[in-house]
Amino acid sequence: MEFLASDAMRGRGSATHEELVAATYIASELRAYGIEPAGDSGGYLQRATLVRRKLTGPPQITFKGPNGASVTWNYGKEFLVSHLAQENFSAPLRQVDIDKGEPEAAPGTIVLVVGSDPKKVRKGASALGNAGTAGVIVVRKADPAYFEEAARQLPDLTIHLEGETRSALGVELNLLEVSAEAANILQELPEDTTLHFEAPSTTEESYTWNAIGMLRGSDPALRHSAVLLSAHLDHLGVGKPVNGDDIYNGADDDASGTTAVLELARVLGTGPRPKRTVIFALFGSEEVGGVGSMYFREHPPIPLRDLAADLEFEMIGRPDSAVRPGALWLTGWDRSNLGPALAVHGAKLVGDPHPKENFFERSDNFVLAKQGVVAQTISSYGLHSDYHQPSDDLTHIDFQHMDKAIGSLLGPVRWLVNSRFVPQWKEGRKP
Repeated sequence: MEFLASDAMRGRGSATHEELVAATYIASELRAYGIEPAGDSGGYLQRATLVRRKLTGPPQITFKGPNGASVTWNYGKEFLVSHLAQENFSAPLRQVDIDKGEPEAAPGTIVLVVGSDPKKVRKGASALGNAGTAGVIVVRKADPAYFEEAARQLPDLTIHLEGETRSALGVELNLLEVSAEAANILQELPEDTTLHFEAPSTTEESYTWNAIGMLRGSDPALRHSAVLLSAHLDHLGVGKPVNGDDIYNGADDDASGTTAVLELARVLGTGPRPKRTVIFALFGSEEVGGVGSMYFREHPPIPLRDLAADLEFEMIGRPDSAVRPGALWLTGWDRSNLGPALAVHGAKLVGDPHPKENFFERSDNFVLAKQGVVAQTISSYGLHSDYHQPSDDLTHIDFQHMDKAIGSLLGPVRWLVNSRFVPQWKEGRKP
């Protein structure tokens, strides 16, 4: 962790040189532990090509006003971009008042969402965005100086694997913020007025890296059945300074999970060879939508049908006060029989105490779960305020907790990789 979360690694940003350095370091550790390579061309690394459309200038919105005249809005004056999946889109305008009930899906439209409760407005906007709307607009009540300051940086577009149009995690929507004055204008427009969002852009290619190793099973009857132990090796890189610090070290998120996987690799690699095959995968570019795990899913070292289970490790660097001391929690506890089985064999695992956060769908496990693999995440994240901040560094890690947490899983994981137990989704709970 001291290396992975150091300032020298500059936050291990997704698809950066530092992410490659992290993957290379992890590969060297796997080699030292006697773990076989399972990446590209007989090595430990797996490289994926990423494609991103990058804005080269500020976006604009155009539409016809009530008198038929063309109206142009400029970025940083009438509107801002909160999230952008496409650099060009057009659709008829709809209006939804969240105070009058849950909004209905409106595919192929741009929806202005208003209401008295900002949290409900954001929740409704997100739901509409995920339901196939072309775009969602919310009102940002702020002075013009805020809009001008925010507009100094152009919006980022979502990043995708080459050949794909969507990422596997996160939000894929066009979410815009307009000033109160601009919202008033939109509310006066005739229903179905077409809005056009346009921004100049260019295509950029980059690469992300996974580090993958394999410990082949010793039992001829069980070695085809594999257990995957995984975490993500990337973080947010260098970003907006907070109290003068612009390096987002990502100690808890997720150098802690990476450390857990490496420690399990060390122990399993030096002891008796497990009966089952064990795959150790450290994924790149989780922070930009589970891209590394998506590539792994499409290019696995063994067929996905032979993966009996995936245990993802995410943010175990601090205890969670919402559960008993020494406990870890498992996302999607009630979705499968994996967690209860591990608990019976000594794992100090309990159900996720933060169901409203929907963590089951926010880590790399979900990428594999959507393809049928029983894949769940182990964590002890207590919703601390250092999440995705430069302050997520080594000074805030509870190493005693981490040591006990990883140690408490050695026995249960040993049982899992030597057993015939094949976890199953509970009826109706498969993603």
